[in-house]
Amino acid sequence: MTHILKFFCPAAFCLTLTMAPAISANLTYPQNSATADTVRKPGTREVKPRSPRKAVLLAIVPGLGQGYNGDFWKLPIVYAALGGSIFTVHLNSLKYHDYLKAYWSFYDHSTGTPAHGTTEDTEMPVRVRNLLNTKSTVKMLTKDQIVRNKDVWRRYRNVSILTSGLIYVLTIIEANVAAHLKTFDVSDDLSVRIGPGAVGVPFSAFTPGLQMVFNFK
Repeated sequence: MTHILKFFCPAAFCLTLTMAPAISANLTYPQNSATADTVRKPGTREVKPRSPRKAVLLAIVPGLGQGYNGDFWKLPIVYAALGGSIFTVHLNSLKYHDYLKAYWSFYDHSTGTPAHGTTEDTEMPVRVRNLLNTKSTVKMLTKDQIVRNKDVWRRYRNVSILTSGLIYVLTIIEANVAAHLKTFDVSDDLSVRIGPGAVGVPFSAFTPGLQMVFNFK
């Protein structure tokens, strides 16, 4: 009998906490039940809900979605990311076209055939820029060297274009998610209600118990 009671008491308590929401909908509690009223902390302010649809439409223009949500601290991040990626596209495109121009020097533009007097060992002048395009020099390179560098900078340009597009899409998604989150109350407000309850045990009548209800607001 002692072992049965040791098992039944914890089980009944767990069932009480599990079934409390369903039972609380059907039971009436006394007015003198212990209640801890919700108290809002000083300095907190009510957050106005935002329309996710409107945030997405405004985010088509970079930064407007974040401004609509009131997240002004994100604007420098958005503009720095987009500005940096677009500048990278510009630099990679310049370097690609430098080698592309030198590559076309090996061909006759009217016929598309190799230019007269050019061979695989013929060298053509190429403008070579440094990382941030603050300096440039002219180097004599062979056709093979020009082709390899042309392909490299074309690949870099394409990757930077894709990266810029991805960053732009992410700014729109972020504005939409942030607008959704504005409707959630993430404050520390919590109310607790303690009162009598009843637990339905299989093959037995309702057993008196104690329930604790947490209300997250």
